Amino acid sequence: MTDLTQGYELISSLDLTFDSPARKKPPIKDTFRLAIVQDAWHGSIENQKGALFECVEILNPLKPDLVVFQELTLNPYACTIPRTENTTWEPEDLINGETFNFGKDIAKNLRTNVVMSLYEKPDELDPQDAIGFNTAITISSSGDLLMRTRKTHLPVTAGYYEDTYFSHGEDGTPITKIKDLNLGTPTCWDQWFPELARSYALSGADLLTYPTAIGSEPDHPNFDTKDIWQTSMRAHGIANGLFVAAPNRIGVENGIKFYGSSFISDPYGRVLVQADSEARSILISDLDLDQRRDWLELFPFFETRRPESYNVLTNELRNIQN
Repeated sequence: MTDLTQGYELISSLDLTFDSPARKKPPIKDTFRLAIVQDAWHGSIENQKGALFECVEILNPLKPDLVVFQELTLNPYACTIPRTENTTWEPEDLINGETFNFGKDIAKNLRTNVVMSLYEKPDELDPQDAIGFNTAITISSSGDLLMRTRKTHLPVTAGYYEDTYFSHGEDGTPITKIKDLNLGTPTCWDQWFPELARSYALSGADLLTYPTAIGSEPDHPNFDTKDIWQTSMRAHGIANGLFVAAPNRIGVENGIKFYGSSFISDPYGRVLVQADSEARSILISDLDLDQRRDWLELFPFFETRRPESYNVLTNELRNIQN
């Protein structure tokens, strides 16, 4: 049972060394320090802000280059019921809303970059039938918006009725550079799609961070997908030479038990640091960015691709069971 009165547990791999088994050249990039935050819903937006702000005191002396928070950072995971049954949760303005302004506070207090997630209100440039977006935002240490990435894929299964709240994002695979690292920020359900991870990698990403809210399956209560979930993302890292980070929720919301287990992995698929399924946690690790080069020189996946053979990937959607 998640105890929300307990403070954060710091889980660090800063004292560990992860070599690069495929290395033949000396490293040329600076080490990148990444932190991710695993937390629960604390009952109100103000309580949520207060709880998340506790990370500042812990992380300030560690000087991370980037801190990533969970999906829908300041909100409950309201998608456990369809939108027609939930008339109280409204999308927020990207720039003037609670999440961006709180993100600026965290970024300025930590003097670093942060990634947060929100239920974004459509703007005047969006299609008239847009109902909102599940959006990850990257904020600089000075409080500027570096990047917006709307969630590309949306779950439609029991307990995860996101298609009734959000429109599909059409941002593609945007990347922003922080120090020597190229960052991509897809969200949650995007983590199940190898096509998207490959597209990010081909666009030059070094790290994919997936703000996440995943847990139990209401119509399969005895099926724990946690290990499959992590394995899928570690495989993206291996197949594309990527670092991967997934800050997940914990706690129970409207019958969904979020299984936490947030983690950071490297291009060799090794888990550098991982949380458990219950505790409020801060994970921090140093990333050896040249591991991407080392691995992809030994296993040159990109140079040996056959894109002319992959036309089926752009075919019309269909159920393969039919």
